[in-house]
Parts: sequence; structure tokens; C-alpha cells
Amino acid sequence: MEEPLIICEKKGEGVSVVRLNRPKVRNALNSVLRQQMADLFIQLNDDPQTKAIVLTGGDKVFAAGADINDFLTTSTVDMYLRHSERYWDAITNSRKPIIAAVNGYALGGGCELAMHADIIIAGKSAKFGQPEIKIGLMPGAGGTQRLFRAIGKHKAMKMVLTGNMISADEADTMGLVSEVVEDEATITRAIEIAKQLSHYSPIALAQIKEVANLGIDMPLEGALALERKAFQILFNTHDQKEGAKAFLEKRPAEYKGH
Repeated sequence: MEEPLIICEKKGEGVSVVRLNRPKVRNALNSVLRQQMADLFIQLNDDPQTKAIVLTGGDKVFAAGADINDFLTTSTVDMYLRHSERYWDAITNSRKPIIAAVNGYALGGGCELAMHADIIIAGKSAKFGQPEIKIGLMPGAGGTQRLFRAIGKHKAMKMVLTGNMISADEADTMGLVSEVVEDEATITRAIEIAKQLSHYSPIALAQIKEVANLGIDMPLEGALALERKAFQILFNTHDQKEGAKAFLEKRPAEYKGH
């Protein structure tokens, strides 16, 4: 019986760990894996027991890009008809916080996948890059858009035009990752953060994600108005009143997500 391409484990306290499982090809992102990953993220998004998600490729590698064998015979029409943006949208549209735990290579689609997370924890040996230019292609899932928004035009342009990799420390300096830890601590640290977030109000976390992701491409005044309205809306939730009351009573809050 073949090993599953995606493994999902519950780690308690509302944390689900999603692990890519194609180690023989460095977790190359073929269409089947991406479809299964999208389906899983949709399930987790609707799962009331899941409060936060950790996304990893395991201890050795995150994802070394797309499956190059697939590119040898694929035509423009084939690629268009796949509508692969649907796979990525399932991750982008998740209301749950996503923490990527990156060890080893995060290249091409792997780097783009990591950028879909809200927080990126990188092991010291992690390598990030968009090497598509080296096979006559260009990034197609955010490498010329999310990357530019994360680290700025000139750093990003160097990465996508040269195809060269950067280290975890370089990625940290650029602002591409949230934190760098020892390789053996990467997944543990990501789970630790996920557990911390799982104890917060789900509706407040979802509003932060929505406003931050929508506002980044809006004019400042419009984005501030969006933030202000979301802030005001939260005052009519059970969680906001419970959070304030628990703080004053010096006890843990019991959030319900509404």
C-alpha cells in the first residue's frame, strides 16, 4: 500500500500538523499532492476542533518545488485547464492561523507555499529560492508577487532573476521569515506558537488575518477604515467580553469563536 502524500496529525490544544510526504522527490508538489492538500485545508478550515495549523515537510526538506517531470510534456492549454490557483486559494482563504515549519529546501513552489503561511519558522539549514529561471520558466504561484511584497523589489528581483538560493539567516534579515531556530527545534517551535494561538479568540484571529491580507493592497486610508470597522465589530462578540472579563479576573479566558 502506497504512503499517503499528505499526513495530518492532531497535536492537542486545537493544533493540526499537516506534513508533506514525498521524501523520495523532496516533497515535489505535483498536482495530486496539491489537490489533496487543498482538500485537507478546506476540511481543517471547517473543523471546529482545529484552531491553528502547522505546515511542514518534515525534518529534512520542506518542498523543493514543482515536479519537473510534469513539465516535459505539459502544454499551455493543459496548464491553464488545471486552474491550479484553486489549490492555492484553499490555503490563502483559511481563517485559521498557519505556521510554516521550514527545514531544508523551500524552492520554487515550495518557497511560494511557505509564503502562504502567516508565520514562517525556519531551521538554520533552510534554503529559500525561486529557481524557475534556470529551467526557462518564471514563478507562477506568488514568487513575483508575495515575495516582492514581503522583502521589496530589489531583493526579490535578485532572487527571481538569478534563481539563487538564500540562507535562513539571509531570509530572516530580509523579513521573509519570522524566526530562525536550530533545525531540530523547527517543528516543535511552530507547534508551540500554534498552541499559543489556539488559546486566543478564533473570531479575533480570523479578523486579524482578513484585515491584514486585504489591507496590504489597499490605499492606507481605506485599509485603516477596514481595520477600524473590524475592530468595532469585535465589540459585539462573546469572545471580546469574555476576554476582557477574564483579564480583569486574572483567569484564562474561555473563548467560543463568536
